[in-house]
Amino acid sequence: MEITFRNISDDDYPYVTNILNSWWDGRAMVNMLPRLFFKYFKDTGFVAIGDRKILGFIIGFFSQDDHRDAYVHFIGVDPGYRNYKIGKRLYDFFVDRVKGAGVEKNLLCNLSL
Repeated sequence: MEITFRNISDDDYPYVTNILNSWWDGRAMVNMLPRLFFKYFKDTGFVAIGDRKILGFIIGFFSQDDHRDAYVHFIGVDPGYRNYKIGKRLYDFFVDRVKGAGVEKNLLCNLSL
């Protein structure tokens, strides 16, 4: 299966929020991902597309105090596609993009398991 990556868009918000809690076995995760991440963090938010749908996403941002730092706020992967290493591929994609934008110091990640 071919998986492509692109910047997240505001149009992705309804789909992601409709499936998000089911990806976490019913845990209430939607409140951790307000629409502003889809609207204002397009340079550091990405989706993985395969089988003509979103299979995963990553939302991150640059540190406001030190632009050499970047932070990953949220990564989500469709449970049916977790054996495709989509989370790792999204993280690597994010790292490549932020390093290309000048991040040279720390890549920080907040994990919700």
